[in-house]
Amino acid sequence: MAFWEKLKDISERFSGVEPARQDMGEEEVRLAAAALLVHATVVDGEVSRSETEVLRDVLERRFELDHGQAGRLITQAAKTEQDAVDLYGFTSVLTRHLDRPERLKIVEMLWEIVVADGIIHELEANLVWRAAELLGVTSRDRIALRKTVESRYS
Repeated sequence: MAFWEKLKDISERFSGVEPARQDMGEEEVRLAAAALLVHATVVDGEVSRSETEVLRDVLERRFELDHGQAGRLITQAAKTEQDAVDLYGFTSVLTRHLDRPERLKIVEMLWEIVVADGIIHELEANLVWRAAELLGVTSRDRIALRKTVESRYS
């Protein structure tokens, strides 16, 4: 690394530029995860109250948000989800920023949304399968997470 690049790097660390990048990464992760979860609530064409309650709950727990922050994130995520062409945009952000245990948690959160209304529609199951594949989560882990979540709701 050249002298000027080192100096710039040190300067950025002490000026607060680096933490801002980390905050942007966290915001990007929150929005991608929330948009994926919003998609899970609407994919079958019916949005139940239980699904929306679980959506808010999992976002509050996962990202340590208060009720208002979760509501704003859901609103922003709904717009992002509506504008999206496919799942890859969301899952690529999550794969880039999250380690394996965190990606497993995303799949678990998807299952929580899907089982919330007591009916697993084939479009919902297919969504979890596709998202898990794009997140690098194995079929074995995806199925185990489904069973874990189902046991909580039965």
